[in-house]
Amino acid sequence: MGKRLSVIELQKYKSKGKRISALTAYDYYSAKIIDSTCMDMILVGDSLGMVFQGKSTTIPVTLDQIIYHTKIVVESTQNPVIVADMPFGSFQISTEKAVENAFRILKETGCNAVKLEGGKIIVPVVEQLAASGVPVFGHLGLTPQSINKFGSYKLRAKHADEAVILKKDALLLQKAGVCGLILEKIPAELAKEVTESLEIPTIGIGAGPYCDGQILVITDMLGFDLDVNFRFVRKYADLNGIIKNAVENYIKDVENGSFPSKEESY
Repeated sequence: MGKRLSVIELQKYKSKGKRISALTAYDYYSAKIIDSTCMDMILVGDSLGMVFQGKSTTIPVTLDQIIYHTKIVVESTQNPVIVADMPFGSFQISTEKAVENAFRILKETGCNAVKLEGGKIIVPVVEQLAASGVPVFGHLGLTPQSINKFGSYKLRAKHADEAVILKKDALLLQKAGVCGLILEKIPAELAKEVTESLEIPTIGIGAGPYCDGQILVITDMLGFDLDVNFRFVRKYADLNGIIKNAVENYIKDVENGSFPSKEESY
């Protein structure tokens, strides 16, 4: 039985120059397969609302749903750091409510850390969580929970004023106690500046090659959805085609009577 990687060990990767590899996962089989590799981190993201539930945004995902999926992933793995997203509405009402919800996630799932979207506005929450012994990852740039504010999933911090705010927010979050920072869909040079300004590791998604690590949504990189063609997603497989072909072959074999065969019968 392997010893699960810790958040502290991930933080040490930065000074060692070792890149952090991370993926999302939401179910037993995906988590189990990832666990058989040397993946450093799994994020049970609220992206499950879109890629698992088929919703158009991450907004509808509930705290109970995150706890349900995170518990499955934790129990299916032994090695990587497991981080759970705090979904929309679970940390914005008050610091007290945010801490209560984070405690629930850690106690009920056994995960290593939680992740919160946002900058300066979430600093009091991060400070209280860190002081309470809850490891926290931050998330800046494109923050999907703010889709109704942004109006689209376009590149963020492209203009100087937003870039300045993002750089300040990154330093504020580090000071507040985050143990790592996800940077999503921002210019590569800005991500480089932020990464070099911080002592904590940055993990990029659509943020270029200069972050301390990279994360992708597992269904995106495995090619489940033909409509996913983001510039930052490298497709390592075409599971849509493989699964569709397998299903069509099964239908054909059932229809022509070749399945089940005598060997496949009792």
